[in-house]
Amino acid sequence: MCLGSNNNSNNPVKKMVPLSMDDVLLALGETTEERELRIRGQFNFFDVAKNGYLDYAQIEAGLSALQIPPEYKYAKDLFKVCDADSDGRIDYLEFRRYMDDKELELYQIFQSIDVEQDGSIQTEELSDALGRAGIEMSEGDLARFVEHVDKDNNGIITFEEWRDFLLLYPHEATIENIYEHWERVCLVDIGEHAVIPEGISKHGNAIKYFIAGGIAGAISRTATAPLDRLKVVLQVQTTNASIMPAIMKIRQQDGLLGFFRGNGLNIVKIAPESAIKFYAYEMLKKVLGDVQGNKSDIGLTGRLFAGGMAGAIAQASIFPLEVIKTRLQTCANEGGTGPKLITLTKSMLVQEGPRAFYRGLVPSLLGIIPYAGIDLAAYETLKDISKRHILNDSEPGVIVQLGCGTVSGALGATCVYPLQVIRTRLMAQPTNTSDAYKGMSDAFWRTFQHEGFKGFYKGLFPNLLKVVPAASITYMVYETMKKNLDLD
Repeated sequence: MCLGSNNNSNNPVKKMVPLSMDDVLLALGETTEERELRIRGQFNFFDVAKNGYLDYAQIEAGLSALQIPPEYKYAKDLFKVCDADSDGRIDYLEFRRYMDDKELELYQIFQSIDVEQDGSIQTEELSDALGRAGIEMSEGDLARFVEHVDKDNNGIITFEEWRDFLLLYPHEATIENIYEHWERVCLVDIGEHAVIPEGISKHGNAIKYFIAGGIAGAISRTATAPLDRLKVVLQVQTTNASIMPAIMKIRQQDGLLGFFRGNGLNIVKIAPESAIKFYAYEMLKKVLGDVQGNKSDIGLTGRLFAGGMAGAIAQASIFPLEVIKTRLQTCANEGGTGPKLITLTKSMLVQEGPRAFYRGLVPSLLGIIPYAGIDLAAYETLKDISKRHILNDSEPGVIVQLGCGTVSGALGATCVYPLQVIRTRLMAQPTNTSDAYKGMSDAFWRTFQHEGFKGFYKGLFPNLLKVVPAASITYMVYETMKKNLDLD
């Protein structure tokens, strides 16, 4: 059945005749008195101080208690929409007026999607409405959408469930806005702390999200480049490695710009790495779903495996850039200047062959799954602890989430750090020298034999130091870019 209007092909749902509050009451099976009691109860839920009115702090606290993260900024918009007379407070009549208007609006679009007019939205009807709005969703994403709204898990969305999902959403309830509202609660990490909504590869704003993530990653990496250069220099030292002497040596040999050596390549590889990782993740999710019998939700283990494998594919694809970057950061100055990118690359290809560009790939890949598992487990544990013991069972806000992510990321990085040291040493060392490592196991053994366990943790301190600023800068820039690109 066609959902579009013949007069307007861009309209994702068909036009409906004007509806009244009687239609809403009939759909909900409520009397006028029952609805009045429900709305009064919702008002009292926000009015914990029993003032008889709501201020901004109460709206913000109420949305937080309902697990709507503060970074979505719905509190500000909701307060503005409800406060009709702009006096800085919302009385019950203003709150009630908002509820009336919103429920009528939600029922209007509910009826438009419910083309069978059976009082519920089927998965196929929702898919058609999204498709006509130019939004393509995989079966898995569509199932998660329905599952999120369908509270009694019967596979259909009633108007009561639809209303509860969107009642406090203060923006216009178009199909595009509803999709983006749901999208915000299903984020997937694309690396370097930048996140884009799951399913966004098929969304019209995909390019904008990649631009926002790319710029955020570039600024973050540039800001922490001195710590990255210091870390790499310390990792390759086989003698006693101390931070201050290493800093002084970089400063003496290369000047201040020496702390940013290799950062250009680090920025260049953001876009291909993120794109490959994300699209590989989407592809692997589909494959796992087919293997499991067309399952729409591959589960936490499946998503962890798909994410790890996608990371491995992306890392292998751009690994030559990583090797060249490491060589740039560790090569000694010749004639007072650092190595030139093209000269260094040609030299490696001629003298060491193509295999040199993949030295260190094995330990790099081996660390991906353990890191992701430790990071995820630690993040969820820390979030649960903060929720139970600090936030009194309310949903953690962006600062708490950022803190949990920082600690979990640092823990995961520390656990797999020996593999990172071995990887860096293999990448940095020319293969055509007499004392070149024969492989990963040889590098492990010689490091342990000559430097002990401490050798596997050289450069760990600057590596951990960059975790907090990297996450914070990425988040702040990413959010700013989303506003500038009209993604917020």
